[in-house]
Amino acid sequence: MTADFLSQLSKDRVIAVVRAPEIPDAAALCAALRAGGIRWIEFTRTTPGLAAHLRRAVADDGDGIGAGTVMTGEQAEELIDAGAKYLVTPGCRPEVTEVASAAGVPVVLGALSPTEVGLALDLGADAVKIFPARAFGPGYLRDLAGPFPDVPLVASGGVDEDNAAAFLAAGARAVCAGSNVVPPSLVAAGDWPEITRRARAFTDSCR
Repeated sequence: MTADFLSQLSKDRVIAVVRAPEIPDAAALCAALRAGGIRWIEFTRTTPGLAAHLRRAVADDGDGIGAGTVMTGEQAEELIDAGAKYLVTPGCRPEVTEVASAAGVPVVLGALSPTEVGLALDLGADAVKIFPARAFGPGYLRDLAGPFPDVPLVASGGVDEDNAAAFLAAGARAVCAGSNVVPPSLVAAGDWPEITRRARAFTDSCR
């Protein structure tokens, strides 16, 4: 499953990170993002009732649906049970990795420094999320690729249409599209056409 996860992620290259206090229809939101070319969608645990939203999304089409901001093993178990196909953490979380590994679910651990990237690898991360990417820029990803040439790095935090291509060119396996593509206000309003438009603009910028 890990090999398929990395292979497809390398092909699609964009993960939409949904961090919204209200989601009227998770399945419709996923459909809107896919219509704009984004197949990977990470619903964050900061959204109230995340497990219910995951179940709604995966019931329609679970391909590419994951859960983020996962901090504990208990949370990991709940979200995997709800249908998450992969987990993402904001830092190195050993319990999350243990649960995901036991369930055969890929996990992307958050890191920033070379020491943290090494720790994420030791813990069994399938990919490493560099956060906040904007604070250090694409050149930092290129520098990390020196000592970690085979590590799948994902740039997250402040990635937008203006810098996404630069992060990818610097060696990021994928980039995360956040509130510039899925603003909480548009999600709450169910403005799916606008979210599709934003998703398309972001994916176009990555080419």
